Amino acid sequence: MTPLEQAARAAQHAPSVFNTQPWNWRISGETMELFAEADRRVDSIDPDGRLLLLSCGAALHHARIYLAAAGWSVTVERLPDPARPDLLARIDLGRPVPPDPEAVRMAAAIPHRRTDRRAFDDRPVADIELTKLRRFVEAEGAYLHTVRPDQVAMLAVSAEIAAAVELADPAYRADLHRWTNRPENAGDGVPPTTAVKPELRRVPVRDFFPDAAAKLTAGAVHDQGAAYVVLFGNGDERVNLLRGGEALSALLLLATADGLATAPLSDAVEPEWPRHLLRRLVSHIGEPYLAVRLGYRPDRAPVPAAPRRDPRDVITTVE
Repeated sequence: MTPLEQAARAAQHAPSVFNTQPWNWRISGETMELFAEADRRVDSIDPDGRLLLLSCGAALHHARIYLAAAGWSVTVERLPDPARPDLLARIDLGRPVPPDPEAVRMAAAIPHRRTDRRAFDDRPVADIELTKLRRFVEAEGAYLHTVRPDQVAMLAVSAEIAAAVELADPAYRADLHRWTNRPENAGDGVPPTTAVKPELRRVPVRDFFPDAAAKLTAGAVHDQGAAYVVLFGNGDERVNLLRGGEALSALLLLATADGLATAPLSDAVEPEWPRHLLRRLVSHIGEPYLAVRLGYRPDRAPVPAAPRRDPRDVITTVE
């Protein structure tokens, strides 16, 4: 298997809204191209494809990190062909280079990184860790705002409003049903084994199964030590969102490598009014892409893995 094929397989572990995995790869020689799959967009919450681009950006970063850890230099072109809007990025393999130590740590975290919707315990996330995460996010062209204790209530209100608006929308309920009732061989979507039953939380977590089919409970802890951060950028142009997804991947992989549990919270930015509240959280200096909950679990028991699509359905190699 070539380095590019291995990188594309590593990218299969990237996070995506509703675990849609809305991307595919085309590999030819020493070039790999990333394409968006528009039919995997969750239209009711993502009519403009913002979350789709964030998801694809995360896959792009996963592939980049794998190659950097394997000791390869690469050249990356984002949105290389205006006439082909579904072509999001092109990676050209360069020469062998010494592996980047942080990339090695992050690449090792790729198969272990999972969205953990359970509650985190009272152990706080250190400021030095949040500063490190912010530095890595900024290196990818985005920014990170740490939600202050006095701002957590506004984030909670954003999530509550989003949940109420979305659950009242028949189109959203149809999308929810589509992506939580997948065929066994689909390799995508949100199964009950990874979803959490609704409970009182500092910031609400999306209820994927209003019919109470979720298998996980939040646990005996209450997110008291959790840190909430808002990932944001300079705008919502396609390249901004793609880079935002790369920054999200960097945030999640580094946090996982450093022993943190993570959970993206995209619902707080899906309807317009909650997104407006998050703009206030970042003092209107950027466009919020999503929030992320970070923290420590009281035990090391991993959350069950989400399904992944068959690489043969996602990766095309042209001889």
